[in-house]
Amino acid sequence: MGSSHSLNENPRQGNEGIDVNNMTVLQKHVAFFDQNKDGIIYPWETYKGFRAVGFGFPKSFAFGVLINLVLSYSTLPGRIPSLLFPIYIQNIKKAKHGSDTGVYDSEGRFVPDKFEAIFSKYALTHPDMLTKAEVDSMVKANRIPRNFIGQILAIGEWGLLYDLAKDENGFLEKEAIRGVYDGSLFEFMEKKNASRKQS
Repeated sequence: MGSSHSLNENPRQGNEGIDVNNMTVLQKHVAFFDQNKDGIIYPWETYKGFRAVGFGFPKSFAFGVLINLVLSYSTLPGRIPSLLFPIYIQNIKKAKHGSDTGVYDSEGRFVPDKFEAIFSKYALTHPDMLTKAEVDSMVKANRIPRNFIGQILAIGEWGLLYDLAKDENGFLEKEAIRGVYDGSLFEFMEKKNASRKQS
């Protein structure tokens, strides 16, 4: 996908902590996909969200199915599974997986030191950007042995982010990565995709 994200185009910054609506950054990260703002994300809402940011039908459909299938049960308020595979935003911290960067803490809050460590450790070509190879290196370094689901999710998440937000030179900028943590990148890409369709 040829989408790009530039510091000059998007002035929004990542939100470090709790926003005015008392949502954690992790909750904000997923709230974009809550199309009707009822606190629950269904597969068709996930699908619509990915379409809105510019992904085609096949990927959006696959993400809508797989993401909700994997995350739904751990966020449910009870133990009875739902065949609608809803994701409850209030409980999204329960879906946090291993083999990740640690930028979200156990409560879903943003950890600035962990975020900066992404770049101090892995941004070898440019201090505020990651190449695809550097993203792959970071994901590999964060693997927890025998944490296969976490490893697969990390590979998928970072691959999706790279496809969505890499610039025209193939770099993933620091502010694009910061924006995906609090969901502001999704809002930016939705507006950019909508304006591209109108032009």
